[in-house]
Amino acid sequence: MKRHIEMLDALFKHATEGIVVVDGMGYIVMVNPKARQMFGYADGELVDEKIEVLVPRRHTKQHVQNRVGYSHGPHARGMGSGLDLFARRRDGTEFPVEVSLSPFSTSEGDFVVSFVIDITERKKQENAIWEANLEIQKLNSELEERVTQRTRELAEALQKLETSQEEVMRALEKERELNDMKSKFVTIASHEFRTPLATILSSASLIGRYPLSEDEDKRQKHVHRIKAAVTNLTEILNDFLSIGKLEEGRVQSVQVRFDLMAFCHELIEGLRGLCKEGQWIEYKHEGPTELWLDKQLLRNVLINLLSNAIKYSEPGRVIRLHSRTDVATVYFEIEDRGIGIPEKDQPYVFDRFFRAHNAGNAQGTGLGLNIVKKYIDLLGGEVTFKSIAGKGTTFYVQLPHHRHELV
Repeated sequence: MKRHIEMLDALFKHATEGIVVVDGMGYIVMVNPKARQMFGYADGELVDEKIEVLVPRRHTKQHVQNRVGYSHGPHARGMGSGLDLFARRRDGTEFPVEVSLSPFSTSEGDFVVSFVIDITERKKQENAIWEANLEIQKLNSELEERVTQRTRELAEALQKLETSQEEVMRALEKERELNDMKSKFVTIASHEFRTPLATILSSASLIGRYPLSEDEDKRQKHVHRIKAAVTNLTEILNDFLSIGKLEEGRVQSVQVRFDLMAFCHELIEGLRGLCKEGQWIEYKHEGPTELWLDKQLLRNVLINLLSNAIKYSEPGRVIRLHSRTDVATVYFEIEDRGIGIPEKDQPYVFDRFFRAHNAGNAQGTGLGLNIVKKYIDLLGGEVTFKSIAGKGTTFYVQLPHHRHELV
């Protein structure tokens, strides 16, 4: 028995944990050396002190309530499960601890033994790990941000590369179009120029065969043919010059104030020389007549559309020009009863160098309607048409104007 007591005494004195024994009233009755060392007390100083002397002052009141509650149902357990516990040293400093409680009873009453472990070093390591984790999270966040930024920069670089490739492809396509245009220009020019030049040469040679005054009618016939051929050549050259200026961006819209009815009557008078026998242009207008618009571009648009109506209509047919204005828009309709445009050709009528399959031997470069479309785009307008092969075509032009700015 003595040996057992000695062994228990040795365990109590040399335990690596602090051991504090408290009676049922909360008074300390025994403290091992490790506990005295941990709390900074000399031998005998803690005996008969309330256990709350080892508790941080801010928790003293709550600890008393917890202790009383524990005494009503004592059982072995750890204190403050899931909480950070702190103990108070003799000098008032605090340190983190783990505490487990074990109740027991003797002939002298009920007691609770508290096993106390100073976990300061463990907390330092946990804090170091926590700080390391924070640093890792920060580094991960920075890395993710860098990856995101780099991905964004890479995407932007790829977009720029794609844009550059698209620009190169557009430039190559433009170059190809220009080469095609040059080839078509040579082909069309050689064909279109040959016929009027041959007519001029032939008529000029034949005029010399009619020296007598009674041959005046024959001479005038050939003079008229020469004039018509020269007019045709001029139209062809104007088409090529216009498309060249449009491609180079040298055509600008310049608005002027003018009277629309007077403008249209003057334009129609200038086209009478192109009309075939019995053809005439019928004109009517609705709405106010004064407006702001680019007069020269509008002239080019209407001359081109009316010239086509004359060219592709039979002699004796009427060509109708109708204009209408409202507060901000001017509308034109150019209607003929000519050969019309085949349905399969209609999607391509505004394409450069395109000519409908039923155009036959009518002179033309296939540039006129392409130029009209570009002029109308410059004016900020729209052009559409309806056509039935063999019955005729009507073009609809809609242009913004600025009559509301007139003073």
